[in-house]
Amino acid sequence: MRFRIEQHFEAPVDAVERVYTDPAFLERLAALPKLGRPTLLDRRTDGATIRQSVRYRFVGDLSSAVRRVVDPARLTWVEESTHDTTTHRTEWRIVPDHYGSLLRCRGTFVLVAEGPAATRRVAEGDMRVSVPLVGGRVEAAIVSGLEEHAVLEAEAAADWLDQHGTSGG
Repeated sequence: MRFRIEQHFEAPVDAVERVYTDPAFLERLAALPKLGRPTLLDRRTDGATIRQSVRYRFVGDLSSAVRRVVDPARLTWVEESTHDTTTHRTEWRIVPDHYGSLLRCRGTFVLVAEGPAATRRVAEGDMRVSVPLVGGRVEAAIVSGLEEHAVLEAEAAADWLDQHGTSGG
Protein backbone atom coordinates (compact mmCIF):
# COMPACT_ATOMS: atom_id res chain seq x y z
CA MET A 1 0.00 0.00 0.00
CA ARG A 2 1.42 3.34 -1.04
CA PHE A 3 0.84 6.22 1.35
CA ARG A 4 1.52 9.94 1.68
CA ILE A 5 1.37 12.00 4.86
CA GLU A 6 1.92 15.76 5.06
CA GLN A 7 2.77 17.85 8.11
CA HIS A 8 2.97 21.65 8.23
CA PHE A 9 5.22 23.76 10.46
CA GLU A 10 5.49 27.49 11.07
CA ALA A 11 9.30 27.39 10.96
CA PRO A 12 12.03 27.40 8.33
CA VAL A 13 13.21 24.13 6.78
CA ASP A 14 16.56 24.11 8.62
CA ALA A 15 14.83 24.47 12.00
CA VAL A 16 12.38 21.64 11.28
CA GLU A 17 15.24 19.46 10.11
CA ARG A 18 17.16 20.11 13.34
CA VAL A 19 14.14 18.94 15.35
CA TYR A 20 13.95 15.61 13.54
CA THR A 21 17.69 14.98 13.84
CA ASP A 22 18.00 16.03 17.50
CA PRO A 23 18.35 12.99 19.78
CA ALA A 24 16.75 14.98 22.62
CA PHE A 25 13.54 15.29 20.57
CA LEU A 26 13.13 11.51 20.81
CA GLU A 27 12.56 11.95 24.55
CA ARG A 28 9.64 14.25 23.75
CA LEU A 29 8.14 11.57 21.49
CA ALA A 30 8.09 9.18 24.46
CA ALA A 31 5.05 11.10 25.74
CA LEU A 32 2.99 10.22 22.66
CA PRO A 33 0.54 7.33 22.90
CA LYS A 34 0.98 3.91 21.31
CA LEU A 35 4.72 3.94 20.57
CA GLY A 36 6.35 3.86 23.95
CA ARG A 37 9.79 5.33 24.53
CA PRO A 38 11.95 5.51 21.37
CA THR A 39 15.53 4.33 21.90
CA LEU A 40 18.35 5.84 19.87
CA LEU A 41 20.56 2.89 18.93
CA ASP A 42 23.03 4.66 16.68
CA ARG A 43 23.62 8.15 15.28
CA ARG A 44 26.47 9.04 12.93
CA THR A 45 27.18 12.31 11.16
CA ASP A 46 29.35 12.50 8.06
CA GLY A 47 29.31 16.00 6.62
CA ALA A 48 25.75 16.75 5.49
CA THR A 49 24.59 13.17 6.12
CA ILE A 50 23.09 11.97 9.41
CA ARG A 51 22.37 8.28 9.85
CA GLN A 52 20.15 7.18 12.72
CA SER A 53 18.74 3.91 14.01
CA VAL A 54 15.87 4.21 16.47
CA ARG A 55 13.97 1.36 18.13
CA TYR A 56 10.24 1.72 18.70
CA ARG A 57 7.74 -0.44 20.56
CA PHE A 58 4.00 -0.52 19.95
CA VAL A 59 2.19 -0.11 23.27
CA GLY A 60 -1.34 0.58 22.02
CA ASP A 61 -4.34 -1.71 22.14
CA LEU A 62 -4.70 -4.57 19.68
CA SER A 63 -7.89 -6.40 18.82
CA SER A 64 -8.25 -9.97 20.06
CA ALA A 65 -8.10 -11.16 16.43
CA VAL A 66 -4.70 -9.53 15.95
CA ARG A 67 -3.45 -10.84 19.32
CA ARG A 68 -4.18 -14.38 18.11
CA VAL A 69 -1.56 -13.92 15.39
CA VAL A 70 0.83 -11.36 16.91
CA ASP A 71 2.34 -11.18 20.39
CA PRO A 72 2.05 -7.51 21.47
CA ALA A 73 5.32 -7.81 23.44
CA ARG A 74 7.12 -8.60 20.18
CA LEU A 75 5.88 -5.56 18.26
CA THR A 76 9.21 -3.75 18.16
CA TRP A 77 11.10 -2.42 15.18
CA VAL A 78 14.03 -0.23 14.20
CA GLU A 79 13.62 2.78 11.95
CA GLU A 80 16.84 3.21 9.98
CA SER A 81 17.10 6.64 8.38
CA THR A 82 19.59 8.62 6.34
CA HIS A 83 19.08 12.39 6.42
CA ASP A 84 20.69 14.53 3.72
CA THR A 85 20.74 18.03 5.21
CA THR A 86 21.74 19.53 1.85
CA THR A 87 18.67 18.30 -0.04
CA HIS A 88 16.43 18.06 3.08
CA ARG A 89 15.51 14.52 2.09
CA THR A 90 15.47 11.49 4.37
CA GLU A 91 15.31 7.89 3.22
CA TRP A 92 14.03 5.45 5.83
CA ARG A 93 13.05 1.86 6.29
CA ILE A 94 11.40 -0.15 9.04
CA VAL A 95 13.21 -3.28 10.20
CA PRO A 96 10.98 -5.44 12.43
CA ASP A 97 12.71 -7.15 15.35
CA HIS A 98 10.18 -9.98 15.00
CA TYR A 99 7.76 -10.97 12.25
CA GLY A 100 10.26 -9.66 9.68
CA SER A 101 8.87 -11.86 6.94
CA LEU A 102 5.42 -10.31 7.39
CA LEU A 103 6.20 -6.58 7.08
CA ARG A 104 8.14 -4.43 4.65
CA CYS A 105 8.01 -0.66 4.87
CA ARG A 106 10.24 2.04 3.42
CA GLY A 107 9.96 5.56 2.15
CA THR A 108 11.14 9.15 2.23
CA PHE A 109 10.59 12.36 4.13
CA VAL A 110 11.13 15.57 2.17
CA LEU A 111 11.13 19.04 3.72
CA VAL A 112 9.75 21.72 1.39
CA ALA A 113 9.97 25.45 2.11
CA GLU A 114 6.65 27.24 2.00
CA GLY A 115 8.05 30.74 2.17
CA PRO A 116 10.84 31.87 4.49
CA ALA A 117 9.21 30.73 7.73
CA ALA A 118 7.03 27.72 6.92
CA THR A 119 7.78 24.12 6.00
CA ARG A 120 5.84 21.18 4.64
CA ARG A 121 7.17 17.72 5.57
CA VAL A 122 6.00 15.09 3.11
CA ALA A 123 6.29 11.40 3.93
CA GLU A 124 5.79 8.95 1.09
CA GLY A 125 6.14 5.25 1.58
CA ASP A 126 5.22 1.74 0.69
CA MET A 127 3.83 -0.65 3.30
CA ARG A 128 3.49 -4.38 2.59
CA VAL A 129 1.99 -6.87 5.03
CA SER A 130 2.27 -10.48 3.90
CA VAL A 131 -0.69 -12.09 5.65
CA PRO A 132 -3.17 -13.95 3.42
CA LEU A 133 -6.70 -12.54 3.25
CA VAL A 134 -6.20 -9.74 5.79
CA GLY A 135 -2.89 -8.15 4.66
CA GLY A 136 -4.61 -5.21 2.96
CA ARG A 137 -6.72 -4.45 6.03
CA VAL A 138 -3.65 -4.65 8.27
CA GLU A 139 -1.77 -2.28 5.94
CA ALA A 140 -4.67 0.17 6.05
CA ALA A 141 -4.79 -0.03 9.87
CA ILE A 142 -1.04 0.58 10.17
CA VAL A 143 -1.15 3.53 7.76
CA SER A 144 -4.10 4.97 9.70
CA GLY A 145 -1.98 4.69 12.86
CA LEU A 146 0.93 6.40 11.10
CA GLU A 147 -1.37 9.26 10.09
CA GLU A 148 -2.67 9.60 13.65
CA HIS A 149 0.88 9.55 15.02
CA ALA A 150 2.01 12.15 12.45
CA VAL A 151 -0.55 14.66 13.77
CA LEU A 152 0.64 14.20 17.36
CA GLU A 153 4.29 14.21 16.30
CA ALA A 154 3.82 17.51 14.42
CA GLU A 155 2.27 19.04 17.55
CA ALA A 156 5.24 17.86 19.61
CA ALA A 157 7.66 19.27 17.01
CA ALA A 158 5.82 22.62 17.01
CA ASP A 159 6.06 22.74 20.82
CA TRP A 160 9.75 21.87 20.59
CA LEU A 161 10.31 24.70 18.10
CA ASP A 162 8.41 27.14 20.38
CA GLN A 163 10.56 26.15 23.36
CA HIS A 164 13.91 25.93 21.58
CA GLY A 165 13.46 28.59 18.93
CA THR A 166 13.92 28.28 15.20
CA SER A 167 17.58 29.31 15.18
CA GLY A 168 18.76 26.11 16.83
CA GLY A 169 19.24 27.50 20.35
